[in-house]
Amino acid sequence: MKHSADMLIIGAGPVGLYAAYYAGFRGFSTIVCDTLPEIGGQISAMYPEKLIFDVAGFPAVRGRDLVEGLAAQAETYRLSYVLGEQAMTLEHTDDGVRVTTSAGTVIEAKVLLITGGIGAFKPRPLPAADAFTGEGIVFFVPKLDVHAGHDVVIVGGGDSAFDWALSLHPIAKSITLVHRREAFRAHAGTVERVRELGIRLITSSEVTAIEGDKTVTGVEVTHKQTGERTHVPADTVVAALGFIASIGPLADWGLDLDKRRLVVDTTMATNNPRVYAAGDIATYAGKVPLISVGFGEAALAVNNAAPHIDPTHGVFPGHSSGESSA
Repeated sequence: MKHSADMLIIGAGPVGLYAAYYAGFRGFSTIVCDTLPEIGGQISAMYPEKLIFDVAGFPAVRGRDLVEGLAAQAETYRLSYVLGEQAMTLEHTDDGVRVTTSAGTVIEAKVLLITGGIGAFKPRPLPAADAFTGEGIVFFVPKLDVHAGHDVVIVGGGDSAFDWALSLHPIAKSITLVHRREAFRAHAGTVERVRELGIRLITSSEVTAIEGDKTVTGVEVTHKQTGERTHVPADTVVAALGFIASIGPLADWGLDLDKRRLVVDTTMATNNPRVYAAGDIATYAGKVPLISVGFGEAALAVNNAAPHIDPTHGVFPGHSSGESSA
């Protein structure tokens, strides 16, 4: 199968969706390609119920709602998706680029914008669960109500662990968070909110055994210094230990890399002609990996790519709020 558009966007997360909208705003057709079978990237796959606090115009917005809003915004223009297929090869043509996917789909475009976040990812395993074959061990919580009335043990000390604790607290029977260190990596304000709710925090400890047969019934927690063992009841264990990421075939496309990130200049251009990057996968001096920053980078990339798509277009788009001055 073969597709063509003015711009190909690899990555259907929030930044990719906003880039598709902005390309449409500039009058360009887009194709959005993603390895995952649904749009939304990490948000849809890992934490659709999580509240996001750094998007302009929203004191807080749930991940699922943000993705739905971005998709509706993008679909006001000429947009199509190629989902569940990984971009494998990149070639340059006389007037653009050609990308072939894992399913053999060929996509030609005048410009390529890579917004693939951290690339393909898989959760870090919970060592204590290696020998456990029953149900009740999860790595993400796409639907909160599944765990209503449960005793929930969350393993981890980062933002995701504390976000799940806050989100599940109103509906779970109990929440216990286990972390192997005394200090947490999560945002200090979020940690304080969890403490104020009285959620049980067990630190300097690890989950050393999963109890139960067909389903989880509890966990054994061992203090790292004293060796003291504690039984904690559990119907669900959330292993929020982060994930292992890989940019996959993109690493072989001749792009300048810095720790699995694509190096870009002030126009969001990579070293590869007609190839731009935005969002978490892009890096430069002073980079701050926030969704709000990624939205701005997407607009920068589209605007700077505009003359390559249509030489009659300038970089400056004009003011969207009114008539532009000549």
